[in-house]
Amino acid sequence: MSTSLALADSATMLRRNLLHVKRYPAMTFSILVMPVVLMLVFTFVFGGALEKSSGGNYIDYLTPGMMLMLPAYLTVSVAVSITTDKTKGIVNRFRTMAISQSSMLAGQVVGALIQALIGVVLMVAVALLVGFRPNANPVEWLAVFGLIGLVMFAFSWLGVAIGLVAPTPESASNMPFPLVMLPFLGSGLVATDTMPVGMRQFAEYQPFTPVTETLRGLLMGTEIGANGIVSIAWCAGLGLVGYVWSMSRFRKQIA
Repeated sequence: MSTSLALADSATMLRRNLLHVKRYPAMTFSILVMPVVLMLVFTFVFGGALEKSSGGNYIDYLTPGMMLMLPAYLTVSVAVSITTDKTKGIVNRFRTMAISQSSMLAGQVVGALIQALIGVVLMVAVALLVGFRPNANPVEWLAVFGLIGLVMFAFSWLGVAIGLVAPTPESASNMPFPLVMLPFLGSGLVATDTMPVGMRQFAEYQPFTPVTETLRGLLMGTEIGANGIVSIAWCAGLGLVGYVWSMSRFRKQIA
């Protein structure tokens, strides 16, 4: 099948996924709104106690880290959606059609990417209302959205793989739990040097910490150092693992 036809099929599957979002908005709404609610809770409930860790206005420190909650939460949505299609027999129905088989997966990934970017816009808007004051220029804002898109792309493929492995939608919603917890266990909420030694080492060497520090540097002008390159390397590695795992599992299920 030609590349143009594969892209056309992926666009069709993307439209299908976006229509599902329109017709069944409850899950997507909760996924996009929950990170915003968490940001407000940490700002107004814990912000006073955590102010020393941030070295200034806590909402400025917190917002870059909370942006990464969206890719983490949407990974669950992708996994559940894939497993639901699989268990309902929709995937088998698509396999009988003359379409690019991988377009079913690509449509899910691109749909999640669009939702993540919309969620980031919503979060930034709310953060600005409660005191977030970034000093990024337009190029740095583009880099912020580009990096978040890259993270979402990588974690979406992991979500696809989990969805193909999970036997039921319920198990698919539980399996990505470690990924959902990672943003809390990095530098998104507090500086890693305030943590116990073992926790600090884990926080510094997991993927969300360099991404958080890169976003924080782009938005607030703090030092980025090697975090940008490390972030891209993490995204490339996780995306490759997720893609290879997904396609391998998908081909086995087709055979």
